Amino acid sequence: MTFKSTLLVSALALVATMGATTGATSATAADISNVGISVGSLGNPYFVTLVKGATTAIHKTAPDARVNALSADWDLNKQFSQMDSFMSSGAKLILLNAVDPQATLPAIRRAQKGGATVVAVDVGATGVDATVQTDNTAAGRLSCEYLAQKLNGKGEVAIQNGQQVTSIIERVKGCKEALAKFPGIKIVSDDQSGEGARDIGFQVMQGYLVRFPNLSGVFTINDPQAVGSDLAIRQAHRKGIVITSVDGAPDIVAALKDPNSSVVASASQDPYQMGIDAVTAGQDIMDGKLKKGSVKLIAPALITRDNVGQYKGWTDH
Repeated sequence: MTFKSTLLVSALALVATMGATTGATSATAADISNVGISVGSLGNPYFVTLVKGATTAIHKTAPDARVNALSADWDLNKQFSQMDSFMSSGAKLILLNAVDPQATLPAIRRAQKGGATVVAVDVGATGVDATVQTDNTAAGRLSCEYLAQKLNGKGEVAIQNGQQVTSIIERVKGCKEALAKFPGIKIVSDDQSGEGARDIGFQVMQGYLVRFPNLSGVFTINDPQAVGSDLAIRQAHRKGIVITSVDGAPDIVAALKDPNSSVVASASQDPYQMGIDAVTAGQDIMDGKLKKGSVKLIAPALITRDNVGQYKGWTDH
C-alpha cells in the first residue's frame, strides 16, 4: 500500500467514525423526542410539579421534544387509553404514575413491545424498566413518630388513607410501624380514603369528628387531605387535635406557619427532582448505563413548625 493510499484509508475511517458518532447522538436525541407522561391527577400540585421537572429535563437534552402530559384521574381504563395513545404517537419514553401497580402491566408490556422505555414515577408498577420514588415507608414513619411525640405517646389516632397504590400503602405501613412503638396510642380508623384530595379529606375528617369524640391525632397520606382535614376541624371548632402528613407542599408550609392550624408536620418530597431523575433513568436505560428494574428511592425530610422557616420547599426552577 502506498503512502497516499494509507492516508486515504485513514481519512475514510475517520469519516466513518464521525458518521457513526453523529448517528449515535441523533439516535439518543430521537429516543426522547417524543415523551408521554401519565399521572394520577393534574389537579394535585404535586403532579404538576413532577411534570414540570420532567419536562425541564427532557428539553435540556432535546429542546424540540414533544411532551404529552395527561391526567388519568385515577381511572385505570383512562390510563390504558393514554398509554396506547402515547404509542400511537411514537413515544419512546413513558413516565407512568400507575393508577394500579399490577393492573397496568398489559399496557406496560404493549409499550415495551413497541420499543418504549417505561419508568414508574412516585409509585411502583410491575414490569417497568425503572422506578423513581420517595422512600415512602420512611416518610410515613417520620410523620407518625412525630405525631406520637406530640401526643406524648397516648391517645386515639386516625390514619386517613388514600388510593391503594404502592406509595400510599408504604406510607401507611411506615406510620403503623412508628405508632406500634407507643402502646398508649390506639388507631381508631385506617380504612377511610381521602382520595388524595382536599375536599374528600374534609369530608372524611367530618366523619371522624362525629364518630370519635376523643380523637387526638390524624395522619393523612398527603398534604391536600391534611389541608381539608384542618379546615373541617376549624369549622367544627374542635381543639386538641394534631395532624401530620406527607408531601411538604406549598399549602402545608402556610399551614405550618399558621398558629391556628392543626397541622404540625409533613414529611417532604421533591416532585420536581423526581421528574428530573425519572427522565435521567429513562435515558440511562436506553443508553445501557442503567440495569433494567433499577429503583431509586429519594429520602424524605420532616418539616415541622420549628424548622419550616428554613425549609426551601419543592425544587422548582
